[in-house]
Amino acid sequence: MTDNNRIVVLFSGNGSTLQSILDQQSKYQYQTVAAITNRPDAFGLQRAEKADIEALALDHKQFQDRSSFDQALIEQIDQYNPALVVLAGYMRILSSGFVSHYQGRLINIHPSLLPKHKGLNTYQSALSAGDEKHGASVHFVTEELDSGAVILQASTVIKETDTAESLEERVKVMEQKVYPEAIDWIVSGRITQNGQTILLDQQPLDSQGVQISEQHLED
Repeated sequence: MTDNNRIVVLFSGNGSTLQSILDQQSKYQYQTVAAITNRPDAFGLQRAEKADIEALALDHKQFQDRSSFDQALIEQIDQYNPALVVLAGYMRILSSGFVSHYQGRLINIHPSLLPKHKGLNTYQSALSAGDEKHGASVHFVTEELDSGAVILQASTVIKETDTAESLEERVKVMEQKVYPEAIDWIVSGRITQNGQTILLDQQPLDSQGVQISEQHLED
């Protein structure tokens, strides 16, 4: 285990992903030390406060531009000296300076099996493309959208009866199970990175990371 197991979570809204991270903290080695949002009305603030986690709102509308907001955010985050910054429904495009500052210490979970369906509306995109599977990818964040090295992917088989809404519901359940585990792998030192290659317990993973099926999560 690394000396620093502290994480800071960034979110923008309801905070359901934040909640799953907090709920599963007791069985893992990471310690959530702060939750920060760019929206003062975000319900996730109440979730953090209820869990006795420091909850902070930094309103992006109060800043002149993206870079000045991100610099203020960096200053807030760095007060906590986190091993990892975790994006959990954080709906802001990050500046290159922010991403560079946390290189190798910044992760996100994206609702698709990357490199497929980057960006928004991934559930409908998967259905429209006739994909057999859909899911979620935990990945390191780089300046290029949804393009950092993948740590883990959880997948579900797309059913003929699926809609974007039903598919989203299943994927979100998987996200809430696998994201805390992936966070733990990183802060415990099990995950390391050599360029774009991810290693788990010193064994290199392929470009799509650890593969976990919905059935495996239910077992």
